[in-house]
Amino acid sequence: MTDETNILAQLEQIQQDALMRLETIQDESDLQAWRTAHLGRSSAIMQVFSGLPEVPKELRPQVGQRANQVKQALETALAERNAVIHQSSLERSLRNERMDVTLPGREPIQGRLHPATQTLRDLYAIFAEMGFQVYRTRDVETDEYNFELLNIPAYHPARDMWDTFYTSTPGVILRTHTSPGQIRVMREYCPDPIRVVLPGMCYRYEQISARSEIQFNQLELMVVGRNITFGDLKGTLNDFARRMFGENARTRLRPSYFPFTEPSAEMDVECFICGGKGCTICKGSGWLEIMGCGMVHPTVLQNGGYDPHEYSGFAAGLGPERIALLRHRIEDIRYFWQNDVRFLEQF
Repeated sequence: MTDETNILAQLEQIQQDALMRLETIQDESDLQAWRTAHLGRSSAIMQVFSGLPEVPKELRPQVGQRANQVKQALETALAERNAVIHQSSLERSLRNERMDVTLPGREPIQGRLHPATQTLRDLYAIFAEMGFQVYRTRDVETDEYNFELLNIPAYHPARDMWDTFYTSTPGVILRTHTSPGQIRVMREYCPDPIRVVLPGMCYRYEQISARSEIQFNQLELMVVGRNITFGDLKGTLNDFARRMFGENARTRLRPSYFPFTEPSAEMDVECFICGGKGCTICKGSGWLEIMGCGMVHPTVLQNGGYDPHEYSGFAAGLGPERIALLRHRIEDIRYFWQNDVRFLEQF
């Protein structure tokens, strides 16, 4: 008998023995043991592959081809047997295990609006009732719109008020406030009167604390027309505070400074957490700042296309997250961005 006949007979015997043993297997653990014994690294068929270099050169193609056929036949048989055993196990489980179909189903968890989104929508509704329209602008701005056209040239020390995120493209930044939208809306609607709110996300490289984040929502408020006065600004903001916090909400305006408004002020609302007595959220003052405001600077009006001798206007920038702090007695602004389901489910 030749060497080729011996090797081919050996392969035939390997296949028959493996298939015969496979027919007797009834569970998955034995099937795994069969896989290791007949297809593993130390199996007979794999030993044939390992010994191919020792087979005479003229016989290697026939032996290698037949060995591959045996290996594929064993793998196919293994897959078929695995399907049979799995189906058998499933049928046995259905016969022997009881299933109580009377149990009530589990109610799926439904998503809800984020508290910041809820507050923003409330703000939109309030200002819509007061005659304002929503005007959206871009998050990525140019230095010109974010600073220069708002009366903040490159040498101006007020730039230190905004810790800016710069991009790799010169002159392109993440906006530090929604005020660049003032220039865009004025240039679009000039010379018509303007009454808009400009919502959006702002970005500042600041120290994260209970009262400040590196990203936050802001809502810009802007009115431009003839004979607009500081009294119009105060009346609008007081009306907003009563609509937002209730008729008994106490507010105050403090003199402040912003390069794009003159005169400028900051508006505070009495801290609802401590009732004005002083706490960690209001830093012991009893008041919590919710916005900066003021009359639009003549230079900004002019950059927007309006003649400051004929037109005037006011602007304000609100912090929706800080308003949400007041409304819901939340003690840490960082909760808004931590995505803690225990916090978000309360809203």
